Amino acid sequence: MPLAPSLPRLSASLPFALLALGLVAFGAQAQPSLSVQPGTAKPGDPVLVAVRGVEGMPSGTLAGRPLQFFETSGAWLALSGLPVEQSLGTVAVKVTAPRPAQGKALELAGTLDVVEPGYPERQLKVAGKYVKPPASVKARMAEDRAAFAAAFAQPFASPLFTENFAWPRQDRITAPYGDRRSFNGKLQSQHFGVDIDGNTGDSIFAANEGTVVMVRDCYSSGGTVIVHHGAGLYTTYFHMSRMDVKTGAKVQQGQKLGLVGKTGRVTGPHLHWGVKLDGLWVDGLSLLKLDFFGKPEPRVATTETPAALPSPAPSQNEGTATVTATP
Repeated sequence: MPLAPSLPRLSASLPFALLALGLVAFGAQAQPSLSVQPGTAKPGDPVLVAVRGVEGMPSGTLAGRPLQFFETSGAWLALSGLPVEQSLGTVAVKVTAPRPAQGKALELAGTLDVVEPGYPERQLKVAGKYVKPPASVKARMAEDRAAFAAAFAQPFASPLFTENFAWPRQDRITAPYGDRRSFNGKLQSQHFGVDIDGNTGDSIFAANEGTVVMVRDCYSSGGTVIVHHGAGLYTTYFHMSRMDVKTGAKVQQGQKLGLVGKTGRVTGPHLHWGVKLDGLWVDGLSLLKLDFFGKPEPRVATTETPAALPSPAPSQNEGTATVTATP
């Protein structure tokens, strides 16, 4: 299984895959261009679209889904996601940009190849209480769903972060995004997060700058923290044994959010790390590969000294899992 890296990688930043070039230059300004990361995507991947060399905010679509652009140094960026149900094949990227000097809009177009994700199948045997919640908790679960909906309803804003995303902790991945889970022989759910191994009491860190929009003890996800990063993007941290932040707090990349636990409907201690983007649960591992600022790939997010970090080791919790579907 893959490991969350413990040190910065020294490889060059992933280059944008150039999709289309405009034909008109504006003096010393770069020619209009449209580019996308990644060059090839899977269903469930986040996608970063960049437009350069235009005079104002563009608009556009990715696979028919509207794009919301924000301005960064020298470019307009839009962050969107592909649904996990996205059909394989080639999808269209279409952008319209204002061009006041010419009196008409500039049209840029490209394509993105969507390939087979290869989601694994997992067969798990668990106690019956993990498969069907008792009727007595239905009201609590409804309150949890309402709290999640409110947390994910933040107005669209420019990014609150200035660094690429980083791992929230260093350890082995025990379950990737997208795996299909059968409990006691019956298909129950698909996993919309990344399970990172850990022992109760291990530290969990913010994957990037943002604002805490929920801190709550939930029936299914246990101790839960949600961080809003702007640009329609949130990261979630489930099953925590202790939460060290409060709703409304501003957090920095690497700031300690709390501790690994086994709270909620799980079979053992671990961090379930989720990423929600534009209303879709997307793959956190793919988010880590996106280069927003032309910087090297991200490292483990931590403000602790390197000596305080555990070295990657064989899992002590092989087979532990988040049992219920993500809210």
